[in-house]
Amino acid sequence: MAPRVTLPPLPGLLVFQPLKGRYCAECRRGPLPLLILEDGAPRCLDCADLGHLVFLPSGDTALTRRSREESTLSAVVVRFNRRKSRYERQGVLVEEEALARAERRCLADAEARRRRRVRDARRRAAHDTLFAQAFAAEIRRLFPGCPADRARAVALHASERGSGRVGRSAAGRALSEGAVTAAVVASVRHLDTPYDRLLMSGVPRHEARRRIAAAVATVLRGWTEAGLGSAG
Repeated sequence: MAPRVTLPPLPGLLVFQPLKGRYCAECRRGPLPLLILEDGAPRCLDCADLGHLVFLPSGDTALTRRSREESTLSAVVVRFNRRKSRYERQGVLVEEEALARAERRCLADAEARRRRRVRDARRRAAHDTLFAQAFAAEIRRLFPGCPADRARAVALHASERGSGRVGRSAAGRALSEGAVTAAVVASVRHLDTPYDRLLMSGVPRHEARRRIAAAVATVLRGWTEAGLGSAG
Protein backbone atom coordinates (compact mmCIF):
# COMPACT_ATOMS: atom_id res chain seq x y z
CA MET A 1 0.00 0.00 0.00
CA ALA A 2 2.45 2.64 -1.14
CA PRO A 3 1.30 6.17 -0.31
CA ARG A 4 0.10 8.03 -3.37
CA VAL A 5 0.66 11.41 -1.78
CA THR A 6 3.03 12.79 0.79
CA LEU A 7 1.80 11.96 4.27
CA PRO A 8 1.17 14.86 6.64
CA PRO A 9 3.79 15.27 9.36
CA LEU A 10 2.48 13.24 12.29
CA PRO A 11 4.40 12.26 15.41
CA GLY A 12 5.10 8.60 16.14
CA LEU A 13 4.01 5.46 14.35
CA LEU A 14 1.54 5.49 11.47
CA VAL A 15 -1.18 2.90 11.06
CA PHE A 16 -3.38 2.78 7.95
CA GLN A 17 -7.05 1.98 7.41
CA PRO A 18 -6.88 0.40 3.93
CA LEU A 19 -9.49 1.26 1.34
CA LYS A 20 -9.41 -2.25 -0.12
CA GLY A 21 -8.63 -5.73 1.15
CA ARG A 22 -5.00 -6.09 2.17
CA TYR A 23 -3.31 -9.12 3.72
CA CYS A 24 -0.44 -9.37 6.15
CA ALA A 25 2.85 -10.11 4.38
CA GLU A 26 3.97 -12.14 7.40
CA CYS A 27 1.03 -14.21 8.69
CA ARG A 28 -1.14 -13.87 5.56
CA ARG A 29 -4.23 -12.96 7.55
CA GLY A 30 -6.73 -10.54 6.13
CA PRO A 31 -8.40 -8.55 4.91
CA LEU A 32 -6.93 -6.20 7.49
CA PRO A 33 -8.97 -3.41 9.12
CA LEU A 34 -5.72 -1.78 10.18
CA LEU A 35 -2.16 -2.31 9.03
CA ILE A 36 1.31 -0.90 9.35
CA LEU A 37 3.85 -0.68 6.52
CA GLU A 38 7.29 -2.19 7.06
CA ASP A 39 9.68 -1.88 4.14
CA GLY A 40 6.65 -1.14 1.94
CA ALA A 41 4.87 -4.37 2.90
CA PRO A 42 1.68 -4.50 4.98
CA ARG A 43 1.77 -6.09 8.41
CA CYS A 44 -1.13 -6.77 10.73
CA LEU A 45 -1.01 -5.16 14.13
CA ASP A 46 -0.22 -8.45 15.88
CA CYS A 47 2.81 -9.08 13.68
CA ALA A 48 3.87 -5.47 14.17
CA ASP A 49 3.61 -5.89 17.95
CA LEU A 50 0.77 -3.37 18.15
CA GLY A 51 -2.08 -5.82 18.65
CA HIS A 52 -2.47 -4.94 22.32
CA LEU A 53 -3.40 -1.34 21.53
CA VAL A 54 -7.00 -0.12 21.36
CA PHE A 55 -8.45 2.30 18.84
CA LEU A 56 -9.66 5.74 19.99
CA PRO A 57 -11.51 7.58 17.19
CA SER A 58 -10.88 11.27 16.57
CA GLY A 59 -13.28 13.75 18.05
CA ASP A 60 -12.33 14.30 21.67
CA THR A 61 -9.13 16.33 21.58
CA ALA A 62 -8.52 16.30 25.34
CA LEU A 63 -9.06 12.53 25.63
CA THR A 64 -6.78 11.87 22.64
CA ARG A 65 -4.01 14.07 24.00
CA ARG A 66 -4.18 12.56 27.47
CA SER A 67 -4.36 9.00 26.15
CA ARG A 68 -1.13 9.54 24.22
CA GLU A 69 0.46 11.15 27.27
CA GLU A 70 -0.47 8.13 29.39
CA SER A 71 0.50 5.52 26.78
CA THR A 72 4.08 4.29 26.47
CA LEU A 73 3.36 3.12 22.93
CA SER A 74 0.89 4.77 20.57
CA ALA A 75 0.20 5.21 16.86
CA VAL A 76 -1.76 7.61 14.66
CA VAL A 77 -4.39 6.01 12.40
CA VAL A 78 -4.89 7.55 8.94
CA ARG A 79 -7.01 6.79 5.89
CA PHE A 80 -6.67 8.00 2.31
CA ASN A 81 -9.44 10.29 1.06
CA ARG A 82 -9.67 9.76 -2.71
CA ARG A 83 -11.81 12.83 -3.30
CA LYS A 84 -9.38 15.13 -1.52
CA SER A 85 -6.27 13.14 -2.55
CA ARG A 86 -4.83 13.16 0.94
CA TYR A 87 -4.48 11.08 4.07
CA GLU A 88 -6.75 12.10 6.93
CA ARG A 89 -6.37 11.32 10.59
CA GLN A 90 -8.97 8.87 11.95
CA GLY A 91 -7.81 8.44 15.52
CA VAL A 92 -5.06 6.88 17.61
CA LEU A 93 -4.05 3.50 18.97
CA VAL A 94 -3.14 3.57 22.64
CA GLU A 95 -2.71 1.16 25.51
CA GLU A 96 -6.01 0.17 27.10
CA GLU A 97 -4.92 1.16 30.61
CA ALA A 98 -3.66 4.48 29.29
CA LEU A 99 -7.07 5.15 27.77
CA ALA A 100 -8.76 4.28 31.07
CA ARG A 101 -6.47 6.68 32.97
CA ALA A 102 -7.10 9.41 30.41
CA GLU A 103 -10.87 8.89 30.71
CA ARG A 104 -10.62 9.27 34.49
CA ARG A 105 -8.70 12.52 34.06
CA CYS A 106 -11.29 13.86 31.62
CA LEU A 107 -14.14 12.85 33.94
CA ALA A 108 -12.45 14.70 36.79
CA ASP A 109 -12.18 17.77 34.58
CA ALA A 110 -15.83 17.42 33.57
CA GLU A 111 -16.83 17.31 37.24
CA ALA A 112 -14.70 20.38 37.93
CA ARG A 113 -16.38 22.20 35.03
CA ARG A 114 -19.80 21.14 36.32
CA ARG A 115 -19.01 22.51 39.77
CA ARG A 116 -17.72 25.74 38.23
CA ARG A 117 -20.95 26.08 36.23
CA VAL A 118 -22.96 25.59 39.42
CA ARG A 119 -20.90 28.25 41.23
CA ASP A 120 -21.26 30.63 38.29
CA ALA A 121 -25.01 30.04 38.15
CA ARG A 122 -25.34 30.75 41.86
CA ARG A 123 -23.25 33.90 41.52
CA ARG A 124 -25.39 35.10 38.59
CA ALA A 125 -28.58 34.33 40.51
CA ALA A 126 -27.35 36.30 43.52
CA HIS A 127 -26.40 39.22 41.27
CA ASP A 128 -29.78 39.07 39.51
CA THR A 129 -31.59 39.08 42.85
CA LEU A 130 -29.71 42.16 44.03
CA PHE A 131 -30.30 43.91 40.73
CA ALA A 132 -34.03 43.15 40.78
CA GLN A 133 -34.19 44.53 44.31
CA ALA A 134 -32.44 47.73 43.20
CA PHE A 135 -34.76 47.99 40.19
CA ALA A 136 -37.82 47.59 42.41
CA ALA A 137 -36.50 50.20 44.82
CA GLU A 138 -36.04 52.65 41.95
CA ILE A 139 -39.61 51.97 40.80
CA ARG A 140 -40.84 52.80 44.29
CA ARG A 141 -38.74 55.96 44.36
CA LEU A 142 -40.16 57.20 41.06
CA PHE A 143 -43.69 55.90 41.72
CA PRO A 144 -44.17 55.83 45.52
CA GLY A 145 -47.79 54.81 45.10
CA CYS A 146 -46.90 51.62 43.24
CA PRO A 147 -47.62 48.62 45.51
CA ALA A 148 -44.46 46.89 46.71
CA ASP A 149 -45.50 43.51 45.32
CA ARG A 150 -46.21 45.07 41.95
CA ALA A 151 -42.85 46.85 41.92
CA ARG A 152 -41.07 43.56 42.64
CA ALA A 153 -43.00 41.78 39.90
CA VAL A 154 -42.22 44.51 37.37
CA ALA A 155 -38.54 44.46 38.33
CA LEU A 156 -38.27 40.67 38.06
CA HIS A 157 -40.01 40.65 34.69
CA ALA A 158 -38.00 43.53 33.24
CA SER A 159 -34.63 42.25 34.46
CA GLU A 160 -34.96 38.55 33.60
CA ARG A 161 -31.64 37.31 32.24
CA GLY A 162 -31.71 36.53 28.53
CA SER A 163 -35.13 38.14 28.04
CA GLY A 164 -33.89 41.15 26.07
CA ARG A 165 -36.28 43.34 28.07
CA VAL A 166 -35.58 46.90 29.10
CA GLY A 167 -34.04 45.87 32.42
CA ARG A 168 -31.28 44.00 30.59
CA SER A 169 -30.39 47.00 28.41
CA ALA A 170 -27.48 49.29 29.24
CA ALA A 171 -29.94 51.94 30.40
CA GLY A 172 -31.81 49.40 32.48
CA ARG A 173 -28.64 48.13 34.15
CA ALA A 174 -27.79 51.74 34.95
CA LEU A 175 -31.28 52.17 36.48
CA SER A 176 -31.94 55.19 34.30
CA GLU A 177 -35.25 56.89 34.90
CA GLY A 178 -36.32 56.32 31.30
CA ALA A 179 -35.70 52.58 31.43
CA VAL A 180 -37.40 52.12 34.79
CA THR A 181 -40.39 54.16 33.66
CA ALA A 182 -40.64 52.16 30.43
CA ALA A 183 -40.83 48.92 32.45
CA VAL A 184 -43.59 50.34 34.63
CA VAL A 185 -45.53 51.69 31.64
CA ALA A 186 -45.36 48.28 29.95
CA SER A 187 -46.73 46.60 33.07
CA VAL A 188 -49.58 49.09 33.42
CA ARG A 189 -50.40 48.80 29.72
CA HIS A 190 -50.83 45.02 29.93
CA LEU A 191 -52.35 44.65 33.39
CA ASP A 192 -54.40 47.80 34.01
CA THR A 193 -55.89 48.58 30.59
CA PRO A 194 -57.75 46.68 27.85
CA TYR A 195 -54.62 46.86 25.67
CA ASP A 196 -54.23 43.09 25.24
CA ARG A 197 -57.91 42.64 24.37
CA LEU A 198 -57.62 45.38 21.73
CA LEU A 199 -54.67 43.59 20.15
CA MET A 200 -56.54 40.28 20.17
CA SER A 201 -59.50 41.90 18.48
CA GLY A 202 -57.30 43.03 15.61
CA VAL A 203 -56.65 46.66 16.56
CA PRO A 204 -53.19 47.72 15.28
CA ARG A 205 -50.60 48.15 18.01
CA HIS A 206 -50.10 51.90 17.59
CA GLU A 207 -53.86 52.52 17.56
CA ALA A 208 -54.30 50.30 20.63
CA ARG A 209 -51.63 52.28 22.45
CA ARG A 210 -53.33 55.55 21.51
CA ARG A 211 -56.64 54.34 22.89
CA ILE A 212 -55.25 53.32 26.27
CA ALA A 213 -52.76 56.18 26.67
CA ALA A 214 -55.07 58.15 28.96
CA ALA A 215 -55.67 55.14 31.20
CA VAL A 216 -51.92 54.52 31.51
CA ALA A 217 -51.33 58.18 32.34
CA THR A 218 -54.00 58.07 35.03
CA VAL A 219 -52.41 55.09 36.79
CA LEU A 220 -48.93 56.60 36.60
CA ARG A 221 -50.16 59.95 37.88
CA GLY A 222 -51.81 58.26 40.82
CA TRP A 223 -48.64 56.33 41.68
CA THR A 224 -46.48 59.43 41.28
CA GLU A 225 -48.60 61.77 43.36
CA ALA A 226 -49.22 59.33 46.17
CA GLY A 227 -47.25 59.97 49.34
CA LEU A 228 -44.58 57.52 50.36
CA GLY A 229 -46.62 56.55 53.36
CA SER A 230 -49.58 55.48 51.24
CA ALA A 231 -47.63 52.99 49.13
CA GLY A 232 -48.97 49.47 49.64
